[in-house]
Order: sequence, then structure tokens, then C-alpha cells
Amino acid sequence: MEDTREAHPGSHWPLVYQIRVEAHLGAQWADWFEGMTITAEANGETLLTGPVVDQAMLHSLLRKVRDLGLSLVSVMRVGPARTDRATPQAGAAGKGNRS
Repeated sequence: MEDTREAHPGSHWPLVYQIRVEAHLGAQWADWFEGMTITAEANGETLLTGPVVDQAMLHSLLRKVRDLGLSLVSVMRVGPARTDRATPQAGAAGKGNRS
């Protein structure tokens, strides 16, 4: 079965996205937004940042924005996630090692 995770070409990393909304959200919303980092900005917007493993997850996050009645400002892919917890493992058929 093919690994369908969205990744940077030639790598096995999930992509990092930034979702910007017109409202301040507190850190307590991190679980609702699947562990995304929540940053309240001075201009009244909130930036949700984190790895998105595939398009289904991205659409799920955007549905949550809609369900809360938040105004979506932008969605931007910023690069592959590279963390100590998701190190590619040689010969692991494209799956990262989760410690």
C-alpha cells in the first residue's frame, strides 16, 4: 500500500502549514486544532502553525475554523516538518521513527 502522507519531494517529512484567522484563540484550543501551535498576534489575528500529514488533515483543520465561525485570512505551506520526534528511518518504507 502506498504511503499517502503529503511530504516535501524527496523526503518523508509532513509539511508545515500556517493557518491565519481573524480572532484571538487561547492555547486551550491546541487540542481542538490537532496540536497546532497557537500564536495570538498584536493585530487581533491568530496564527495556527504545525505539521499536516495529508490533505485530509488540512481539510479537517479548515472545517474546524469554519465550525467555530472564524474568518479565514490565509493558509500557507511553509516547508517540511523537521523535528527530533519525526526522524526518517532508513529502509522504513517512507515512515518516520516516532519515539
